[in-house]
Amino acid sequence: MPERKTLERAARDKRQGKSASTQAGEFVREEIEHVREGKHGVRSTKQAIAIGLSKARRAGVDLPAPKKASAATKRKAKQDSKAAEDGHAKSTKRAKATTNALKKESTKPASRTALSRQASASASKRTAAARSAAAKKAAATKGAAGRSAAAKKAARTRAANQRAAHAH
Repeated sequence: MPERKTLERAARDKRQGKSASTQAGEFVREEIEHVREGKHGVRSTKQAIAIGLSKARRAGVDLPAPKKASAATKRKAKQDSKAAEDGHAKSTKRAKATTNALKKESTKPASRTALSRQASASASKRTAAARSAAAKKAAATKGAAGRSAAAKKAARTRAANQRAAHAH
């Protein structure tokens, strides 16, 4: 069961008209935190993300499976979305077994390095045009203050990188 804070954040995102993937991001973030805290481990970063997405669907986020997903993934996504509506009791035995299995796994896949590697790999699979379009959309939905803050941060980062380059 997701934490109340996560559910509230996702609900707030929904009210603000943000996309389903943004709402689901809250659940993925929570899952990464759980792994970092040592509540349980995962085999890979992808698994942590998948668990987060599954929780999001079960909590009622309208997130369909990607078009390119495997049949098994699509089936699981459909099952999760259905579970959000039917409100049946969860099997305690099965839940405990899952948690116990995950407790034996590593917490390394939730490290900064692992997440960074996963993000880079994921981004590299997309076309430059798709990445550019996403950035443009993000900038457009930011609002004036957000754009200004982002520009200032970018300028600071550029300056820091130039200082670092000249130091060597």
